[in-house]
Amino acid sequence: MIEHHIPVMLNESLDLLITDQSGVYFDATLGFGGHTTEMLKRLTNTGRIVAADVDTDAFEYSQKKFLKEDRVSIYNYNYSFIDVIAKIESLKYFDGVLADLGVSSFQLDNPESGFTFRTEAPLDLRMDKTKEVSAADVINSYDEEDLADIFFNYGEEKNSRKIARSIVQKRLIKKIETTKDISEIISELVPENYLRKTLTRIFQALRICVNDELENLKLFLENSVKVLKKGGRIVVISYHSLEDRIVKDFFKSNTVVNLSPKEDPLGLIKKETSLKLINKKPIVPSESEIRGNYRARSAKLRAAERL
Repeated sequence: MIEHHIPVMLNESLDLLITDQSGVYFDATLGFGGHTTEMLKRLTNTGRIVAADVDTDAFEYSQKKFLKEDRVSIYNYNYSFIDVIAKIESLKYFDGVLADLGVSSFQLDNPESGFTFRTEAPLDLRMDKTKEVSAADVINSYDEEDLADIFFNYGEEKNSRKIARSIVQKRLIKKIETTKDISEIISELVPENYLRKTLTRIFQALRICVNDELENLKLFLENSVKVLKKGGRIVVISYHSLEDRIVKDFFKSNTVVNLSPKEDPLGLIKKETSLKLINKKPIVPSESEIRGNYRARSAKLRAAERL
């Protein structure tokens, strides 16, 4: 598994994150421990890391990996529960919070995870396998309009309505159960040179829907500020425009004090700022990193400091 896991913008993110080498840090998306491993090297013996991952494979792997490391505590929770995890750990604040929002290469490459359309696998896409609704449930039960909205809003797919219509027609004949079933339906609708991009957008949309990814991200950001120490930093790496827009807007809304005349025409609203931007424009991977890890190409890193 570790061979599949290449942390994106590892040095850039940790250079921004760690302001106190003896502090307590939250790795919101532990994965296979790439960022946490490097963090441990940078912390003193009194520094600590609290980490979470809702994916069972990642959680169990990292539990074994850090079994003898008493500076690491790991939770099989969704990262949006950062405030709950802080209470369990009897922590009032974290010195820094890191979230790498990407799906791991292991998940993408492992057919059993059901995240890839390149090989046949059950149409699942759940990070947390205890969730009741899988991608197959969505595909086979949602009406045409809802499916089209999912593909358009979460995948930014321009052929969303045509694809949704075809899915609804095909499932009347046979239940859609595998990644191959979806691939075959879409291959009939789009030219071969657009097929890979279209499938990527559709699978992204289904994954976001099934895992409530955008709502969990919003909740995570809100809860992170509550448990972030003054002077502590929140660092987020996103991989598509929907995530990046949420992070950008959240940081902006918590750093801007003066509202525009349109937002507050009478000048009556008093707004306290809680964050300071560390980088106004997102940091992106270097060309050499992209050459070594092509999946890093779409990554954007944003950071803010608690005031």
